[in-house]
Amino acid sequence: MPTLHWRQRVRPAVALAAIGLSCLGVPWATAAAATAVSTFAVSVTIPSLCLVSAANLAFGAYTGAQVDATSDIAVTCPPSTHFAIGLDSGTAPGASVTTRQMTGPGGAVLAYALYQNPARTANWGNTVGVDTNSGNGNGKPKSFTVYGRVRGGQSVTPGAYADTIVVTVTY
Repeated sequence: MPTLHWRQRVRPAVALAAIGLSCLGVPWATAAAATAVSTFAVSVTIPSLCLVSAANLAFGAYTGAQVDATSDIAVTCPPSTHFAIGLDSGTAPGASVTTRQMTGPGGAVLAYALYQNPARTANWGNTVGVDTNSGNGNGKPKSFTVYGRVRGGQSVTPGAYADTIVVTVTY
């Protein structure tokens, strides 16, 4: 039998080992690495406006005694936006933010007031920095309660009385 040189004896063993590893799912040779690159834009828009909504204020039946009721105003402003909420005088002729009036049958009026606090001592008007309510936006709705009062002792014509208040958010 001819004598094999050591290199001749190792090569078949390496070839058999490579075949065995290939059968086990191990690649015989490592492929050269390649990459592909792309980009995408990232953006967000913060609206620069405030939104406001208000619930109706219903006093119910007035029998000559004082009647209190509340309503809610929701304001949504962008984060760090300072705002002021004003309430106008309503639609009755001659009314003001301190002497609001609902109108009824034949032009009859029923006086009422709107306040910023539960004690009903802070009038809610529409002069920013004087008689408005304020807050800072955080991107979520913030609720503000309107405290209404119809003072007792008013002698008025029976019937339905109403007014419309405009809510203004200044920011």
